[in-house]
Amino acid sequence: MKETTQLAAELGRRLQVLNAHVATAESCTGGGIAEAITRIPGSSAWFEAGYVTYSNRQKTQQLGVPAELFEQVGAVSREVVEAMVRGAQRHSHAHFAVAVSGVAGPDGGSPSKPVGTVWLAWGVGDAVYSEMQFLPGSRDEVRRQTVKAALEGLLRHAAGEISNQG
Repeated sequence: MKETTQLAAELGRRLQVLNAHVATAESCTGGGIAEAITRIPGSSAWFEAGYVTYSNRQKTQQLGVPAELFEQVGAVSREVVEAMVRGAQRHSHAHFAVAVSGVAGPDGGSPSKPVGTVWLAWGVGDAVYSEMQFLPGSRDEVRRQTVKAALEGLLRHAAGEISNQG
């Protein structure tokens, strides 16, 4: 928890310098990214909104993810997290956003998407960046690592480091 708190505090400092806001769209982390951010005193100056959309229906209702994507590519996919991050930006008007969807386990994995498979997407203005990570460990460890990866990515993008444009 200490490491994510430090990452969130650094993110807040960078966003305040940029006079920018961030939003989160979370599935497998269940609000853990937003919790880490709001652990920081004064985060209301730079945290705009958090969307916890665990079900596919809520991903569609709250974030505008096209329902047909779930049948075509599944909830744990580049296309879905990119749609989630766009929806979070559109609804919150935040310049920066992060979205995550993954298989935290212990059940729910498949040969093509084993437990530990996580897709992350970051929205930076008009650009979207995404990546798939395989995060080993228990359900709690997968979720913790996802929160850390999401915050690290936000920090990279807030610092202007660009990679993996989707």
